[in-house]
Amino acid sequence: MTILYTDDRFLGHETGTHRERPERLKAITEELIRTGLAAKCQAAETRLASVDELSQIHSGTYVERVAQFAKEGGGWIEGDTFMSPKSYDVACRAAGTAIAAVDAVMKGPDHQALCLVRPPGHHALVHEAMGFCLFNNIALAADHAVKRHHLERVLVVDWDVHHGNGTQDIFYERDDVWFLSAHRSPFYPGTGKKDETGTRKGLGTKFNLPVAFGISRKDYLAQFESLLTDAAAKCKPQMILISAGFDAHAEDPIGSLGLETEDFETLTKLVIQVAKGHCQGRLVSCLEGGYNVKRLAESVACHLKTLLIR
Repeated sequence: MTILYTDDRFLGHETGTHRERPERLKAITEELIRTGLAAKCQAAETRLASVDELSQIHSGTYVERVAQFAKEGGGWIEGDTFMSPKSYDVACRAAGTAIAAVDAVMKGPDHQALCLVRPPGHHALVHEAMGFCLFNNIALAADHAVKRHHLERVLVVDWDVHHGNGTQDIFYERDDVWFLSAHRSPFYPGTGKKDETGTRKGLGTKFNLPVAFGISRKDYLAQFESLLTDAAAKCKPQMILISAGFDAHAEDPIGSLGLETEDFETLTKLVIQVAKGHCQGRLVSCLEGGYNVKRLAESVACHLKTLLIR
């Protein structure tokens, strides 16, 4: 069974007319109830990340800044990222939930989890917010898997249309967290070239698939499968985490790489196959982007339906 993390408190990160808005999660929840998928999952409690947990990745000064910014009423903490008074608590809950999912999957008996959280996280850097992201949920989860559960190799797979620059940057010199990103290029945030493969101990542990707008769905999926197979063979991951963005959908107003809803079934199946082959199926998926609310809900439902198939 797949463990499902949802919580209405994620709606408290109020962003007005911003693309990353509460309606995203509302639509997903309604779709999962309508299709009966939510009822097939093991519901789990979300939780807050502690300051100590956040400080494993983010600087203490930055964590304090985000908390104070929310306390003072919020606003634009950087050019693309808006905060409301509750945003710090909500961001702590998103990070804590990703960490909790790692604990649950490692404990068993369920080996897959889906975290429907916001704000997203994969652009967040050690010292600053970026691209709608406050804390790097997936990076905190990966680091927790290494430090708390003594895993030696964790693989993060990021299929959001935007390169997961924050995640890559955080682990660029580390060899215990491997990273694979398939993303539109040239595009925001301007990183993720093929030759960005890591440095020092991390050299050869980072894999980037920059793809041009207009690529065929067939070619995108084929290239993704090839790179994933190569990365997994070299990494031999003990756990896989997915930065599950759905803004590569053809109808997404921000991203778009021409993918259709059913393509997320294929992407999910490919990652599941790798997880089953290397790490007893241990897999945690965390929501990132996706801004056509209707298509996002449908794509997440497709993703979850595939996770539920045994």
